[in-house]
Amino acid sequence: MNTIDRSPSPADPVIVAAGLSKTYPRGREQVRALDGIDFAVGRGEFVAVVGPSGSGKTTLLNLLGCMDTPTGGTLRLAGREISGLSETDRTLLRRRHLGFVFQHFGLVPTLTVAENVALPRLFARRAEDGRVGELLRQVGLWDRRDHRPHQLSGGEMQRAAIARALVNDPSLLLADEPTGNLDSATGESDIGLFRQLNAGGLTIVAVTHNAALSDAAGRRLHLRDGRLA
Repeated sequence: MNTIDRSPSPADPVIVAAGLSKTYPRGREQVRALDGIDFAVGRGEFVAVVGPSGSGKTTLLNLLGCMDTPTGGTLRLAGREISGLSETDRTLLRRRHLGFVFQHFGLVPTLTVAENVALPRLFARRAEDGRVGELLRQVGLWDRRDHRPHQLSGGEMQRAAIARALVNDPSLLLADEPTGNLDSATGESDIGLFRQLNAGGLTIVAVTHNAALSDAAGRRLHLRDGRLA
C-alpha cells in the first residue's frame, strides 16, 4: 500500500479511500489502473486530480462516481462503503449525493435548457420547487432557459450542465475536464463559478489538465501509473 496524501485526515470526510485498487484484464495480463492508494476528501474541500494520460484519473473518477467498483481496498462515499452495494443501491447513492459535470456537456439536444436542468430531479421523482429557476439565475442562464443546446455557446452549455449537476443538491460534485472544450476566457469564467460554489460549501473533485483550474483548487492529488505521488 502506498502512503500518498500526507495532509491531515479531514474531520468530516465525504470520501475515504484506503488501499484503493482497480485492475482490468487485458488478454492474459492484468492492468493495475489504481495501485493501493489512500486519501480522504473533507466536506467543503475543492480537490483537483492531475496527472498524465493513462495515470488512472478516469478510473478514479468512475469509482468515485459509483460507475464502477474497486477490485481491492475500500472506498467510502458519504459514509457508505460502495464495494458491497448492488447496482440499484449505487444508482440511489449517485442520485442522492453526487453531481456530475462532463467535458462534452451531455445535454439532451431535444430538451430546453430548463428541461435539461430539471432532468435529474425527474429521475429522482422529486417535485419541481423552484430549484431549476434558482440555479439558472445563479449560473446566468435564466434568459436562455427556453433555448436548446445548439443555440448556446460552449460556455453556456457547460453552465447548463453545472446547473443540472446541482439540481438535486449533491454533497459531492465530480467534474471530468470541465474546461476541456472551452476557450481560455470562457474556461476562466467557469473556474470562477466553481470557486463560488466551493465558497458556498460544496465539495468538489475535478479531474483536469487545466493549470488554472488545478490552481483554483485547495489541494491536488497527483496520479502517476496508478499511484498518488
